[in-house]
Amino acid sequence: MIREYDYYLFDADGTLFDTTEMICSCFEHTAEQFGKQYDKKLVKTHIGMTLRKQMEIYYGPLTDQMFETFRTAHMDYQLSIYKDFLVLCPGVKEALSELVQNGKKCAVVTSRMMYTLELFLKEMGIFSFFEVLVTPESTLKHKPDPQPALKALELFGSVTPQKAVFIGDSPFDIECGHRAGMDTAFVKWSHNDKSLLSVKPVYYLNDMRQLCENS
Repeated sequence: MIREYDYYLFDADGTLFDTTEMICSCFEHTAEQFGKQYDKKLVKTHIGMTLRKQMEIYYGPLTDQMFETFRTAHMDYQLSIYKDFLVLCPGVKEALSELVQNGKKCAVVTSRMMYTLELFLKEMGIFSFFEVLVTPESTLKHKPDPQPALKALELFGSVTPQKAVFIGDSPFDIECGHRAGMDTAFVKWSHNDKSLLSVKPVYYLNDMRQLCENS
């Protein structure tokens, strides 16, 4: 049974909406465009990091100019295909609606940039459920560092971590929330193997509506 919290922090990709195949398709497209090798397993392993960090793991060190060239190709392609891939994960809209109706506060804490985060949240009809959005533009350090989770609590009004739970699908999410002093929940529809998590989450979710059992 999941205890009741006042604040619910959600990762976006792989947690609120399923974007794994879309992200892999974008990396494949960019790799082909620039004559690079494509390794789907390597791409999936690092989903959840910032795009620059993913690309440097995947393609090697990049200058700012090189990164911008790769990023533009990657994101232009993503914006052209996202409607063919984007879908909500199990029970997301129902859970968010019930949490907000019960007076809970919700945030997104993601490595996705603000523009596409807002676009995808609106496309999926869940934008209005969130009072706080934390993206790479919001902090100097990124997941798995605790700074993004702590930034969300700051934007809520400097609330204590004990009042919040961080929900995610990657080791970076669980470590971020844990290092910020929060309880954490790992979604079992993740493409990541739960046995490989470096930090054990407090909860495992089969469906997002489990968050509402005590709310």
